[in-house]
Amino acid sequence: MLGKGVVGGGGGTKAPKPSFVSYVRPEEIHTNEKEVTEKEVTLHLLPGEQVLCEASTVLKYVQEDSSQHGVYGRLVCTDFKIAFLGDDESALDNDETQFKNKVIGENDITLHCVDQIYGVFDEKKKTLFGQLKKYPEKLIIHCKDLRVFQFCLRYTKEEEVKRIVSGIIHHTQAPKLLKRLFLFSYATAAQNNIVTDPKNHTVMFDTLKDWCWELERTKGNMKYKAVSVNEGYEVCERLPAYFVIPTPLPEENVQHFQGHGIPIWCWSCHNGSALLKMSALPKEQDDGILQIQKSFLDRIYKTIHRPPYEIVKTEDLSSNFLSLQEIQTAYAKFKQLFLIDNSTEFWDTDIKWFSLLESSSWLDIIRRCLKKAIEITECMEAQNMNVLLLEENASDLCCLISSLVQLMMDPHCRTRIGFQSLIQKEWVMGGHCFLDRCNHLRQNDKEEVPVFLLFLDCVWQLVHQHPPAFEFTETYLTVLSDSLYIPIFSTFFFNSPHQKDTNMGRDGQETQSKPLNLLTVWDWSVQFEPKAQTLLKNPLYVEKPKLDKGQRKGMRFKAQNFSPTESTKERAVMHQRQLSLPLTQSKSSPKRGFFREETDHLIKNLLGKRISKLINSSDELQDNFREFYDSWHSKPTDYHGLLLPHIEGPEIKVWAQRYLRWIPEAQILGGGRVATMSKLLEMMEEVQSLQEKIDERHYSQQAPQAEAPRLLRNSARLSSLFPFALLQRHSSKPVLPTSGWKALGDEGDLAKQEDEFVDLGDI
Repeated sequence: MLGKGVVGGGGGTKAPKPSFVSYVRPEEIHTNEKEVTEKEVTLHLLPGEQVLCEASTVLKYVQEDSSQHGVYGRLVCTDFKIAFLGDDESALDNDETQFKNKVIGENDITLHCVDQIYGVFDEKKKTLFGQLKKYPEKLIIHCKDLRVFQFCLRYTKEEEVKRIVSGIIHHTQAPKLLKRLFLFSYATAAQNNIVTDPKNHTVMFDTLKDWCWELERTKGNMKYKAVSVNEGYEVCERLPAYFVIPTPLPEENVQHFQGHGIPIWCWSCHNGSALLKMSALPKEQDDGILQIQKSFLDRIYKTIHRPPYEIVKTEDLSSNFLSLQEIQTAYAKFKQLFLIDNSTEFWDTDIKWFSLLESSSWLDIIRRCLKKAIEITECMEAQNMNVLLLEENASDLCCLISSLVQLMMDPHCRTRIGFQSLIQKEWVMGGHCFLDRCNHLRQNDKEEVPVFLLFLDCVWQLVHQHPPAFEFTETYLTVLSDSLYIPIFSTFFFNSPHQKDTNMGRDGQETQSKPLNLLTVWDWSVQFEPKAQTLLKNPLYVEKPKLDKGQRKGMRFKAQNFSPTESTKERAVMHQRQLSLPLTQSKSSPKRGFFREETDHLIKNLLGKRISKLINSSDELQDNFREFYDSWHSKPTDYHGLLLPHIEGPEIKVWAQRYLRWIPEAQILGGGRVATMSKLLEMMEEVQSLQEKIDERHYSQQAPQAEAPRLLRNSARLSSLFPFALLQRHSSKPVLPTSGWKALGDEGDLAKQEDEFVDLGDI
């Protein structure tokens, strides 16, 4: 694994002084006892956090050029995290790293973030779980954010090794009860200290007013209504307390069928078409109940499909799209490409990396999700159809596809507040099972499916292809994915709003203590200082254009902190882009015979019947999609109109910042997109300075201006994966792949060979 001299020889932990070569010797840790003592007490504990076990004289490895470097210190396990406290903090922390998380340190791992734990026994790596008869010489922890930590326990006391290894295994791998999560300990201890950010205007959709506001914003209040029939969760525990249904639908139907088979409104398009989702009715064997369900679904269909004014298209995501098993299997293969233990392992897999990437099918799944979202967009935008998404519980793929459609069609969702409100509406209030899908309780590994991470990866593809259209950055998406495993925020730790309110004491029932107040992940000030938060906001985001009062020809982009060169280019083509928004004409309605067939199609789908005949042929759908897709991409992009991604194979890329940020060998020192961004920000600072001087002349005082982020100074010292790898170690790359230079023989044989003469000819 990581060098035979480190873990070889002897399986016990009480071995006498072995022939161990290290850049830091054990006796050197006491060279300055006073300084060490002061630093040993610097463990930062959150309110309600308790230390469970710890071990001293633990060596944390730092990989560099396949050699062994390390720092000695304490390994501590609390009920919130695993933390390493190095005796030499200067070797672990970088004062220049300004993008620090205030909750999780660089050497901290939340218990929920632990993926797998391995032990090394006599140079053999084994998975650790349950009770151990023998304790490892080295501990390797693979994290869900793809970090890899390696700790040598050769110099740790045997009792401490048993205590720390057993403690880490138990508190990260054993099944848990919901009320034993640190989320509740923190909420109880910090009851009076939790303060929400007043600047956070994210719509939480936990009140009837929020839903009415969304209906009014999207002009959907003419055909749909917000209802409070589920207030108190007496009708359905799966649905939120408030939601939106078609206006003609009686609320009694919602109560009678307990929310199943009810079309729930998601969003309305500018042309009046709407996106809805529906869960399946429970399968019954009784013919009488089956007939009632069929009659009910027939009325539901007539409510949302009223020819010739409205047409509905059904998308059965449970049977005609991805399965959760496909997503789980693909990501399990995909993440192994990035959980690298050492440099040698990285270069061993380098020669076959792309074939392994393709065989995982993760990028293909992303492409299929984007393609399905474009197909639905085409139905709503080009054909003025209502689209009804069908799924067994309408809480996984429905959340994914409906969110992507809104992101492509609604520019409000591409702002940071709009995007956060979208997640609250479609995922949190939509009943996505975060507790099960993230496996926070460690009770069922089969339920752990990264559906929300798949959504963020799809969003990243859009952000990567159309940066000026989004107010947030890829760094924002990366830290949002990391926040899935920080158990002080309630946003991603429950299966439904009902489960959250019940366990927080907000279900309306009498409780002895007052309801707990939990933090929301959208309050970014809890994790980052204001200066670090500037990296979450896109400085090149193009704000919505404003029309001049007199004439439309003077339409301009008002860019927030926008670079002059980019702004000039955008202004030159702005008018053309506004006209290029594909406000395509509505296609003629299908033949009247379609209505009856579509009704039967919907009923058969929801009742679990096999469909023998599709309404529209796949060729026709493919032709419509291709025409719509090619037509949009042939025109200039309007960043505040419809936004479609490229879905051709080469256009779907690996989200490098998230997946490769911990691998030094995958970084470009002083290069990549961060170097380009650094130059743009320097230019913006210069323009801002000139603007301030102009303001001083006009107003005789300096006008307050938003300070541009200064975190990208001297791009030559930065990594391409900034801000997560600021001054990372440089790892020399072999000229040939590992498999190639191994075939040449060892270095001794190579040195004895004579130089090969190569005739370069005339130069």
